[in-house]
Amino acid sequence: QVQLVESGGGLVQAGGSLRLSCAASGRIFSIASMGWYRQAPGKQRELVAGITSGGTTNYADSVKGRFTISRDNAKNTVYLQMNSLKAEDTGVYYCNMVVRTDTVFRNTYWGQGTQVTVSS
Repeated sequence: QVQLVESGGGLVQAGGSLRLSCAASGRIFSIASMGWYRQAPGKQRELVAGITSGGTTNYADSVKGRFTISRDNAKNTVYLQMNSLKAEDTGVYYCNMVVRTDTVFRNTYWGQGTQVTVSS
């Protein structure tokens, strides 16, 4: 079994910064893609940023130029650096990883979610 543990959420004023982390543990053979999603109250979960095993990144238009996703393969960890935060960035942020274990070729795992609140 694989577990994802997130950290780094909190309350911040508009214009401020936060850094989210998500570490995977378990019988991991390799991790393909990693990503961050968010869900605002009353809205569907949406992709914020993703990064492939080769380091290719993609971002939602709303966060381009403000957020940066990165990964540390040695630590099985993905990060999301969030700068110039806006009130509309408020929501629960979830990390997502596509993992190969010693028994399962490919499966998708989710973190428990971390709350980010940006006050205007």
